[in-house]
Amino acid sequence: MKTRVLDSWAILEWMSGRQPACDFVARVLAEAVEGQSRLFMSAINVGEVYYVLCKNRSEDLAESWLGSSRTLPVTIEAPTADDIWRAASLKGRFPISYADAFAAALAQKHDCPLVTGDPEFGRVGHLELDWIAPR
Repeated sequence: MKTRVLDSWAILEWMSGRQPACDFVARVLAEAVEGQSRLFMSAINVGEVYYVLCKNRSEDLAESWLGSSRTLPVTIEAPTADDIWRAASLKGRFPISYADAFAAALAQKHDCPLVTGDPEFGRVGHLELDWIAPR
């Protein structure tokens, strides 16, 4: 069974209906619903989606994300102390945001690809990507 980690970038693009992320994320969500794959997302990145929506779009849309995040076929994983140290180590070694470090650390923890199109992740060593290339 394929396992993937979703980055906040992928979710924000999907929620905005932007292609090709919208179709790509819809497909991986459908695969998870059908039991063909497992999806994870760091609780840090779930919160990141909320604050980006609240700050850049609307509080109503952020609240909608809060509700839908609980019903998606995605396991939201709260970071453990070890996860925090892994993310901090990645942040210290690579030019990525702290929230992105949690997505990368979770993908490394599960030894699976990270679903993203955020160019920051291209600089992170030992990270497999399911790359969503812009059209």
